[in-house]
Amino acid sequence: MELSGAVCRSCGAALTATFADLGLSPISNAFPRIAARRQAELFYPLRAFVCSECRLVQLEDFESREVHFNEDYAYFSSVSTSWLAHAARYATAMIDRFELGAASRVIEIASNDGYLLKNFVARGIACLGVDPAANCAEAAMRNFNVETRVGFFGAELGAALAKDGWQADLIAANNVLAHVPDPNDFVSGFANLLKPAGTATFEFPHLLELVRHCEFDTIYHEHYSYLSLLALEPLFARAGLRVYDAERLSTHGGSLRLFICHQAAPFPQTGALEALRAEELAAGLHTDDFYTAFAESVRETKRSLLKLLIELKTGGARICGYGAAAKGTTLLNYCGIKTDILDFVVDRNPHKQGRFVPGTGIPILGAEAIDEHRPDYILILPWNIRQEIVESMSHVRQWGAKFIVPIPSPCILD
Repeated sequence: MELSGAVCRSCGAALTATFADLGLSPISNAFPRIAARRQAELFYPLRAFVCSECRLVQLEDFESREVHFNEDYAYFSSVSTSWLAHAARYATAMIDRFELGAASRVIEIASNDGYLLKNFVARGIACLGVDPAANCAEAAMRNFNVETRVGFFGAELGAALAKDGWQADLIAANNVLAHVPDPNDFVSGFANLLKPAGTATFEFPHLLELVRHCEFDTIYHEHYSYLSLLALEPLFARAGLRVYDAERLSTHGGSLRLFICHQAAPFPQTGALEALRAEELAAGLHTDDFYTAFAESVRETKRSLLKLLIELKTGGARICGYGAAAKGTTLLNYCGIKTDILDFVVDRNPHKQGRFVPGTGIPILGAEAIDEHRPDYILILPWNIRQEIVESMSHVRQWGAKFIVPIPSPCILD
């Protein structure tokens, strides 16, 4: 399927090849309130295309960034204990590696509720968060004393912050690059804000792992792009930046952390980066076949999950979901799972409780609802933190409940 008239948001080439078509889906974090249940929800095509030139996988635009990230944004990073631990490890590693101290400047782009920068603040390092969601920024300042600028980051804001004395030794950008509709403007902001010998780190789910493990539920409208080293190196080069190191991470089903600097900065290219580049080449990320084969894997995962859930439900099982994550919105809507299969979904985030999973009518309750209703099976929607969930809910085995993991292949955890 060709996206008529559309061009790549990175290099400007025409988009002609489909990566995945997941039908119609609502905005994944637009959790309706009870009062809104009398109103129709908006559904948009959820189709990912791949650029035949730079190989960036991307969605077509339907809603603006202001719609996705506003004062009612419901995702708060501090809810996940495993993500907090990941952030603390990052802070320690970066402070040690770059010898950051009282004279240093650290900035996080998409700083959410201050979950990461609080670790630098505790070490006496001057920090600034930048986030478009005013409610998250307010929580960062109130809870962790993290100074936060409310706004969308790009070339203009990067230059303004540098002029205000915030030129940075380290800029963190965790799981934000995929949320950016204009990546060229966004990356240019780093070139404006980074000190001549500074480093910016970008973390994001790796497209190679998304394909290998059929992580199609990580495709949703807030994620404009799906990223690889192959697609990103030309993007950074256009802004006068380069990648000099890479780390593989286990977060979000398999992520990358890229280390970025100015072209003239004194950082040699590492062997880890060369190995990653070779791995992507060996996997065929430069070929059409790598992308076109993904669609059938997605359909097979859908069929397998529905077969399992229908068999359990037909046998009288009570099933609920755990975690009203954005990926859960994609999974449930693509598979057509509603209250005829899932009785409810629980979530620890109070900002989501009392609402509904978009597009499904499934109510979101507090985690205590599992103890009250004692389901037979619990479908883990944020499967990327399944270990954290299983450990925190281990007591459900007292009444024989079991967990279901939908990705990469649906299975019941023994």
